[in-house]
Amino acid sequence: MDNRALIRAFRLAASLLELHDENPFKIRAYEGTAAALERLEFPVAEVERTGLPDRTGLSKTAAARVAEMLDTGTFEELTRLLSITPPGVVEMLNIKGIGPKKIRMLWRELGVESSDALRAAAERDEVSKLKGFGKKTQDAILQALEFSDQSRGKLLYPQAEELAKDLVVRLQEALFTESVAVAGEVRRRLEVVENVVLVAATAQPEKAHKLLNSLDGLTADPLRSGPFAWRGTATTSGVKVEVLLVAKDDFTNQLFLLTGAEAHLSEIFVPQAAHGQPATLRQLLKKERFYQETAIYEKAGLQYVEPELREGLGELALAKEHKLPKLLEDADLRGSVHNHSNYSDGAHTLRQMAEFLRDEGYEYLGICDHSQAAHYANGLSPERVHQQQHEIDELNKELAPFRIFKGIESDILGDGALDYQPTVLASFDFVVASVHSNLKMDEARATTRLLRAIENPYCTMLGHPTGRLLLRREGYPIDYKAVIDACAQHEVVIEINANPWRLDLDWRWVRYALDQGVKLSINPDAHHTTGYADMRYGVFMGRKGGLTKEMTFNAMSREEVAAYFAQRKAKIKPAEEFKTTLF
Repeated sequence: MDNRALIRAFRLAASLLELHDENPFKIRAYEGTAAALERLEFPVAEVERTGLPDRTGLSKTAAARVAEMLDTGTFEELTRLLSITPPGVVEMLNIKGIGPKKIRMLWRELGVESSDALRAAAERDEVSKLKGFGKKTQDAILQALEFSDQSRGKLLYPQAEELAKDLVVRLQEALFTESVAVAGEVRRRLEVVENVVLVAATAQPEKAHKLLNSLDGLTADPLRSGPFAWRGTATTSGVKVEVLLVAKDDFTNQLFLLTGAEAHLSEIFVPQAAHGQPATLRQLLKKERFYQETAIYEKAGLQYVEPELREGLGELALAKEHKLPKLLEDADLRGSVHNHSNYSDGAHTLRQMAEFLRDEGYEYLGICDHSQAAHYANGLSPERVHQQQHEIDELNKELAPFRIFKGIESDILGDGALDYQPTVLASFDFVVASVHSNLKMDEARATTRLLRAIENPYCTMLGHPTGRLLLRREGYPIDYKAVIDACAQHEVVIEINANPWRLDLDWRWVRYALDQGVKLSINPDAHHTTGYADMRYGVFMGRKGGLTKEMTFNAMSREEVAAYFAQRKAKIKPAEEFKTTLF
């Protein structure tokens, strides 16, 4: 059990306590336990149970609950709360935008005990009549339920990757073979996965069936399965799982066919009449057996296409001309910008965030705590900005040549203005501009808001352009071309927010951004030292869009980044001369 599972359990306990209107001090205690666990930099499961209080800083009572959770998968209070709460009501706690208190009213006053019952009540206009709800809240609930329905049976990429890797290891052990591989959406690194697909070479497919049928986390679907294919679902998430069992000589062909999107496999790359040669990759594989994927593209006269690009979005035309770029790799990144410390809502100090990144071999850290408008995230007042910048100066002397760049995640306010006056904005090395409030906008309003922020000379980088949270919340709609074109005009970098819940800018717009000459930055938006690891997911999304090292902002060296920031600031009029309606 990892730290995240522990945190989820204690947050659930706190929500259930609030749902049942229990002691507020008790609720805060469980929330405090979750917060303390979130700040830890090591796996709690690896700590000796008797040493938990000392290592974690938890009270003996809280540490005992953690130990119980680690050893049994639950703890007494959580078990009690779940036993007195209908499962459907527990599920309702996941509905975006309504907390435990409102869930309690829906349950107690309307008798609603499931998401389906809640939808029915809202459609009958019963929810709006409850005290503290109203028509807007009712409509928001219906919208959240619709989005929740669309998200069922889907996993974020990291969750799907973890499931797929676990199945690969188990199948390799059971079948005594290394020829087991992940295919499909996981191999193409899609941000949201509906089907987890594996290919396994074996002469004993019944062994694979026996293993897969025995796993607690899987539910078989006999009607969709057969002797050479196991199909079913992951029990908790409902995501589809498929394992194709093939002969060893067919392994590469089947892996290839189950990896590429249909549009990639079926795109015509040579004329039908050309010496009787096949016109698509699918047809080519029907005629010949291959043992390496590189040989497939070579036979077709194409440049090798990386799995992430096999979506049928013009990559074969580029491969035919041998114009596919060398894609960005993890090792190309030399620093991390857009990160948070405990000055705002991060878990660690500036020193901890910097030293951890330095020790991982990076050259620089861009610190971007929240601006003053973000009260919910302990946003920095101008006085605290000055305090942080003084600390950065002292740390830079000590940690050199590693460097901390002075940044801020400035809220884009409702009218498109950036948070802070120009004199404060001018004190930063760079500014990441992001929307965090008033997210319910139509395309015209959202686009205008972003464009106004981009036009601000202090805007260095546009953060998570649509504000989406995958499988949780749709982003606000924007005119992507207009926003990207404006970034090109004003030389504003666009981030690919690498947090797996965001992955925003959407990879489908990466190529357009690159064509306009816009640099992209792989930003983890790290609130914890462990958050830096999320950069790999941003790299995946960049690769899907054809991102190269040359067009990646944080693939630049420390010196290059410093020069870039200095050059941008030099173009801005002195803050006291810059007076427009924006401020």
